[in-house]
Order: sequence, then structure tokens, then C-alpha cells
Amino acid sequence: MSRNHFGVVAAAALLCASGLGAQQRPRARNLGAMFDGTPGLQNAITDVAGVEVGQTTLISGDGKLAVGSGPVRTGVTVVLPRGRNSTDPVYASWFALNGNGEMTGTTWIDESGFLEGPIGITNTHSVGIVRDAVVSWMVTRPTGQPWALPVVAETFDGLLNDVNGFHVRREHALSALNGARGGSVTEGSVGG
Repeated sequence: MSRNHFGVVAAAALLCASGLGAQQRPRARNLGAMFDGTPGLQNAITDVAGVEVGQTTLISGDGKLAVGSGPVRTGVTVVLPRGRNSTDPVYASWFALNGNGEMTGTTWIDESGFLEGPIGITNTHSVGIVRDAVVSWMVTRPTGQPWALPVVAETFDGLLNDVNGFHVRREHALSALNGARGGSVTEGSVGG
């Protein structure tokens, strides 16, 4: 990578980390970063046929942290690789970049090579509640499965959020799952 390209990528990373909010950041391509291929119509993961994304964003409170009260800046994002009405698996693998971070469902991926159901993303202390909500959603749907080992991964938002307040609830995960759609996806400081 040339120094110019490295600088563009570094600038894009800084902009992405700056928390400018939903849909306000320039994309890396707009900053001059070169990528192979051509983006799809939405330039989003939902350009892949059948992929649906759902998000629930929780924002409340301002000022100094008060555990249990906020401020709250967290949520849940779900990706349904084949959409809500399919039980067909997708090939899968996983990798831990820094050797840390919680992710459920990886043992089944190692064993089978498949992902069967949604991928959830939420804050570090909400992985369990989101995993339980995804299992419930999967086994009670008309296309219901007799068992579920979903992938739910964490992102640490504890520097922005009252992570010890346990603000993400089952209904937030279910809202993201039931609201998942294809098409345009809101980007930025949304979801989990």
C-alpha cells in the first residue's frame, strides 16, 4: 500500500471513529481509497440477495455516568444472511483478531462449517440477553428450528455507554430481528 493510500485509509478510520452519527460520514471510496470491484446499488451488505439487517438503537441521558441511569449509547444489530423466512445455512468461519471478545456459536461453526440463523452484535455485557432472544425468536417462528446456536458478538461501548446498567433487553433484540429488512441500511452510531 502506498503512503498516499495508507493516509487515506487512516483518515477514513479516524472519521469512522469520530462518532459523527448516522449517515454523516464520507465513505472510504469518497476519500480516495481504492478497492477492487464495484459497489452494489446501496453500497451495503444488503446488496447481497436475501440479506436483511435490523437495528435497535438506545440513546438516552447526558452528563456524568450514573450506573443504571446512563448516559445510554448502545443497541443491537442483527444480520440475517438468508433473510427471516429461510432456514438454509450459509458457509461460515470465524477469527479473533486480538484474541479477546465474546462471540457465541463459534463451536458449532468450527464443527459444522455453517451458520444457521442471524448474527447479533451488541455491547459486551448484553451478549447473553441477545443470544437468548435470538434463540427464542428462531425456535418459535413458523419456520422454527428445533434448536439454535446463534452467533452473537460483542462490541465494547463502555467508554460511551453505561455498560454496567444492562439497558439492552430481550425486546430490543426482538425488535431488531422483527424489523430486519433488505435495501438501504442506516450507518453510523446506530444499533449494536
